[in-house]
Amino acid sequence: MLLPTLVFFFINNYIPMVGVYYAFTQFDFNTSLFNAKFVGLQNFMFLWESGTLLRLTLNTVGYNAAFILLGNVLAVFSAILLSELRVQWFKKLTQSIMFLPYFVSFVILSVIVYNVFNYENGFLNTMLAQFGAEPVDVYSKPWAWIFLIVLFYLWKNLGYSMVIYLAAITGISDEYYEAAKIDGANIFQRIWYITVPMLKSTFVVLLLFALGSIMKGQFDLFYQLIGNNGMLYSTTDILDTYVYRSLKVTFDVGMATAAGVYQSVFGFVLIMTVNYIIRKMNDEYALF
Repeated sequence: MLLPTLVFFFINNYIPMVGVYYAFTQFDFNTSLFNAKFVGLQNFMFLWESGTLLRLTLNTVGYNAAFILLGNVLAVFSAILLSELRVQWFKKLTQSIMFLPYFVSFVILSVIVYNVFNYENGFLNTMLAQFGAEPVDVYSKPWAWIFLIVLFYLWKNLGYSMVIYLAAITGISDEYYEAAKIDGANIFQRIWYITVPMLKSTFVVLLLFALGSIMKGQFDLFYQLIGNNGMLYSTTDILDTYVYRSLKVTFDVGMATAAGVYQSVFGFVLIMTVNYIIRKMNDEYALF
């Protein structure tokens, strides 16, 4: 039964690893695949010396760190609040409303964002004009998108993450809460001393899974919201979008592959390091 899965990953994940070779070449479309000029670490040195690699790394890690930390903390908080609701119809309605944005495609999200922040007739500037204020060109302010991207990511994915923690809370035995009530613990004490500790293992496992792809970024989110707006690249360009543009615009296969190799190696080292630290602190929470 595992064979189809193994074949899938072998074809789509392991065979393409042969392409790592292109990170060390200056690819020429006039030659065959493996006759490209070998340039060693030249592509990596160019990325580093141009300052591009450092900026892309900081942007990618920074955004993903915000996504992971804020996303998990808010998901735990929302799941706890939802689990304490006693009116079942309101609980189900709230859960459905919070989960709904997860099914909104990034294309639709980009349309919504554009109609809100469009300079000429967007909702924001239309409202500002009603109050006699000057319009704001959000698409020319790189610093604003640091918060907007994080905000829209949380809006879209909070419901999905919350359901995972809500399922974990459902699995906690009611005997713990009943014993705490007998001992005189109020609702806040029950949450702090029972619910939160019981969610620790789920939190750590999800954190490790997320760290494994911390260098992968959210390509659909960034590309659909930012597109080819070069004014925003300083704060919104990540490794995934850089690789895509390198292949789409300049056809620089060597540079794009070099960025991809760096992305994979960095993520591998990070997940191994974090897993080692967690295993030293508590072996039960480690992935391997």
